[in-house]
Amino acid sequence: HRVAYDKNRKIILKTRSTCGICGKQVDVKLKPPHPLAPTIDHIIPVNKGGHPSAIENLQLAHATCNRQKSDKLFNNKEQQVDPKVIGNRNLPQSIKWASYRS
Repeated sequence: HRVAYDKNRKIILKTRSTCGICGKQVDVKLKPPHPLAPTIDHIIPVNKGGHPSAIENLQLAHATCNRQKSDKLFNNKEQQVDPKVIGNRNLPQSIKWASYRS
């Protein structure tokens, strides 16, 4: 999975510019430990059944957003979203993940 993950990570860093969690621009020139440095987030966490390297399960995210989201799933019960088909646009436009804790 590591080779596929690295390949998909490079594709995402070259083709995306918006954080899939907060919806704001990501500056790919920033480097860790900067809190807004780009990272790759698993939309469905691996420990919740998400594929570790499938590009459909990866999204660009700020380091801070990714850290706050951690291994949580966004679950909007009003929309009855199936967590296996959750997309970037279904995520809230904020980084206040405390209200989504399981």
